[in-house]
Amino acid sequence: MSNAVIIIDMVRGFLESPYPLFCGERSRGIIQPVQELLHRELANGAKLLYLCDNHDRDDYEFNMFPRHCVAGSVESQVIPELSSFPGEYIPKKRFSAFFKTPLASRLEAIKPEKVIICGVCTDICVMFTAADARNYEYTTEVPVDCVASFNEISHAFALEHMQRVLGVTLTHQPPESLYPFLPSPSVISGETADIYFARTVEVLAKEGRNPVATMEVFPGRDGLLCGMKEVKVLLERVLPPGSEVWALPEASEIKRKEVVLRITAPYQSYGLYETSYLGILSQCTGWATAARECVQAAGGIPVISFGARHVHPSVAGYLDYAAVVGGCAGCSSVIGAKMSGTVPLGTMPHALIITMGDTVKATLAFDKHMPPEVPRISLVDTFKDEPEESVLVARALGGRLQGVRLDTPTERGRVTVDLVREVRAHLDLAGYKEVKISVSGGLTPERIRAFVEAGAPVDMFGVGSHISSAAPIDFTADLHEIDGKPVAKRGRLPGITPNPRLQRII
Repeated sequence: MSNAVIIIDMVRGFLESPYPLFCGERSRGIIQPVQELLHRELANGAKLLYLCDNHDRDDYEFNMFPRHCVAGSVESQVIPELSSFPGEYIPKKRFSAFFKTPLASRLEAIKPEKVIICGVCTDICVMFTAADARNYEYTTEVPVDCVASFNEISHAFALEHMQRVLGVTLTHQPPESLYPFLPSPSVISGETADIYFARTVEVLAKEGRNPVATMEVFPGRDGLLCGMKEVKVLLERVLPPGSEVWALPEASEIKRKEVVLRITAPYQSYGLYETSYLGILSQCTGWATAARECVQAAGGIPVISFGARHVHPSVAGYLDYAAVVGGCAGCSSVIGAKMSGTVPLGTMPHALIITMGDTVKATLAFDKHMPPEVPRISLVDTFKDEPEESVLVARALGGRLQGVRLDTPTERGRVTVDLVREVRAHLDLAGYKEVKISVSGGLTPERIRAFVEAGAPVDMFGVGSHISSAAPIDFTADLHEIDGKPVAKRGRLPGITPNPRLQRII
């Protein structure tokens, strides 16, 4: 059996300016990937089905959207870039390409091995067509680089919804890495901006002033740069074609007053977002720099970020991502692991042990129900002293126990070098030399360094509050050119500040 490729609304009304429902430059960006897709599928015998908006002049849909793609108009024509690919043209009037069209009967006749859907808009016609394709029980794929929409937030939602709810397979891009740094609607709308930036953009708009302005950004002290990936996603979302952005790469060592970001674009396109991109860089660079301090102190012993519980959940992923940029071997939050391309790491909380009533019972239950890839590491400071509980859980699990975690509270003297040595000695004497020892609880670079310098047999450190409570590294933004003319406020030098380390990212 061959495949069927459903090409949704790749028509001039959506893909060309100045038509009222032009989807923007991002829609133009999928033309080449769609061409490549059609070449591949035709070579394998696929059938192409063009589903194209074809509305009546008084169509019901025009109560909600501007008049577009009226039957017989230029807007309803397939774009020239795809017109040479042979296929069947099927007009449609509604979001789903199956609604009151012959698409279902055509697919029944083709009996495709799978249905591949591409085109625009991801969150409207693509998603509703995919939903009906799944309702008809077709194996359905959506190539991520072959769909686009007006709004990146809606685009990302639709992709995740199709994958997680509808059972659509997303191809050409790892599904778990889809837009993890997408700005929230409140950022795009300007609600998170300082009010004077919003007022500035409003005044300039009413004055008809929108000069091409060059903004440079620099830190107030040395550190490890983090947040640039998120800033790039934000700027890609708001800057018009022809803009230039130069930046230092993520995880770069940066010096005080070194230019790390340079934006050249019409000022109104990005003036509203100065608060956001400075805040992103300030907070994330502070976290990454603190994480690096711990990693350096550990001298090669892995450090895991456990700081998500100390920050607002809306920023937990960014904290853990920054910690990994700073050198941490992993992090505890699921979203932080997704953003950093790692696997979430953790042992078990005191809550599991206390609710089970016994450390050994809790560890056995954990071992019973967790999949094999989850490390068997038991928390051993809840009911008995740490050396005793360590040996008890090791005996209960036998060779399956991979490690124990010491998290002794301050009321009991915290974890010390001597305690780690005692646990190691008891495990070794009982024949469990392979069981590793993790240490957590109020760790700082100074405490980590003390363990390392004393030769304490620690195999992993878990750090939370030192990273999460790190002071932001202040970043400042200054205008240095207006329409190519060097400018600066007093105390700063007019014109571009040289930095050969900058790389163009947009």
